[in-house]
Amino acid sequence: MHTIGRVARKYSVSRSTLIYYHSIGVLVPSGRSSSNYREYSDSDLRRMDRIQLFRSAGLSLDSIVMLLGKKGDELNATLEGRLSSINGEIQALRDQQKIILKILEKESAIRGTRVLTKKIWVSILEAAGLDDAAMENWHIEFEKTSPEAHQDFLETLGISDAEIARIRDRSKAFAH
Repeated sequence: MHTIGRVARKYSVSRSTLIYYHSIGVLVPSGRSSSNYREYSDSDLRRMDRIQLFRSAGLSLDSIVMLLGKKGDELNATLEGRLSSINGEIQALRDQQKIILKILEKESAIRGTRVLTKKIWVSILEAAGLDDAAMENWHIEFEKTSPEAHQDFLETLGISDAEIARIRDRSKAFAH
């Protein structure tokens, strides 16, 4: 059995966090010492490992309480929902980034960010020795292998929706 202090140190959380987890039922210690201190079993620690994993994925404690009882498809569906939410948040941030860059309209501002524009990306591919045909093949393979990631990548380049649709349609046509 493991004391609350040892568990707190192991997981870099406070004792009060563990007490709170107990109060909401997310991590209930398996036992009590003769002095009535909380004691955690190895099974409790495995549960705490999962709690920490889910917390690092950005899940709320309410979601974690629900997830801990789920297996297989139920667990996957909940995590896929969180992933979809994250993708939406990322897209919203990309949109904000594009708006700010348009307002600034400065090449120096673009270089000072983590933004990769179409112009910069094409120049990188050309510098690497890719001609137009090789770039087209790159898009075809990307679309065939991971269409959603291809869409996301093109969006990060700041390409218009209409141009993205043309690139993806052309890539799909040549992929088959």
